[in-house]
Amino acid sequence: MISVTLNGERRDLEPPVTVLALLDQLHIDPRVVAVEYNRAVLKRTRYAETLIDDGAEIEIVSFVGGG
Repeated sequence: MISVTLNGERRDLEPPVTVLALLDQLHIDPRVVAVEYNRAVLKRTRYAETLIDDGAEIEIVSFVGGG
């Protein structure tokens, strides 16, 4: 198991896991969120290739529309 911080909370994950796989596990549509991985905004095209490391800090931010 690896331990990460996801939106400020510790979470254990079964490696190997990519950012895209994590979003899938969380039932989150990758088209409607931004992901910050270790304090850097991750391009959506890199979600499938970015393996999550032990100790990683991940922030997932949803887009909200309104007016």
